Amino acid sequence: MLPDADELAEVLVELAVPHEDVNELVRIGRRVVDDPELRRFLEHSVDELVRDMGRADDPVVLPELDWPTGALQRCFPVYVFVAALPHTHAYHRAHGIPADVTRRTLADLGRNMALHRRRYGRAGVQSPRWLTRHFRGELYQLGRLQFERTRYGPWNRRTLGEAGLDLPSGTRCLSLHIPEFLGPLSPAACDRSLALAGEFFTRHFAEEPHRAALCHSWLLDPQLKEYLPADSNILRFQERFRLAPQDPEPEDSEPVQFVFGDRELPVESLPRRTVVERAVGDHLRAGRHWYIGHGWFPL
Repeated sequence: MLPDADELAEVLVELAVPHEDVNELVRIGRRVVDDPELRRFLEHSVDELVRDMGRADDPVVLPELDWPTGALQRCFPVYVFVAALPHTHAYHRAHGIPADVTRRTLADLGRNMALHRRRYGRAGVQSPRWLTRHFRGELYQLGRLQFERTRYGPWNRRTLGEAGLDLPSGTRCLSLHIPEFLGPLSPAACDRSLALAGEFFTRHFAEEPHRAALCHSWLLDPQLKEYLPADSNILRFQERFRLAPQDPEPEDSEPVQFVFGDRELPVESLPRRTVVERAVGDHLRAGRHWYIGHGWFPL
């Protein structure tokens, strides 16, 4: 199910896997191919991933490899995603997805591994469950933002109903995601992404009219207005949304992870190099909390 060593290296580079991880992944890949137990588990995992490709309903959870902690366990999802590539490419071709959109979307595997290396200093996949969306045809990178085909359901209704979003359960919507390592979240970049998304989903998923854009992120916490200038990219991004009331439960580790790369960093040692770093750290050092914000706007 995996390409040979030479081709595997090329595929990993195409998926933007950090170059320092490629040789180790090729070496471990030989072991996966040669071990009957690992090969069977790989086949089972791929079957789970590609079943009902593109359905965009309940998230897929990949089976966990029951193996001693180590590089093989940390990296095994890479081989699942590589082995699933023919299915992903076939789904994209069937919907006429341009090759450059496919390439940029699936390169999120490399971004995810770069985040893992930034935090732990070694090869691994930071969030395999998140990446299942990309390889199942549910999520697409369009400019600065990522857009996930989703439905308005019970969980969304609990938060966004209070922000005035009144849609029947099951209505098609798009969830917006903000990937890291992709430059500023400028208004111009967001405008371009939204324009690309409007054309993309009308052309390639015409049978799915999407009624609203949804976002759930610490970047939508209204408390950021206390620290950031009014013309900051983050606050300009917030202004696009109709925001729900603040969550009751704090999520302090979310901004720490996304701003500093490691959710376990002690608050007292957080750097103060940028406006956002000072905002996140000073807020927590003052004994206050950050929350996941929820917002929407009509499409």
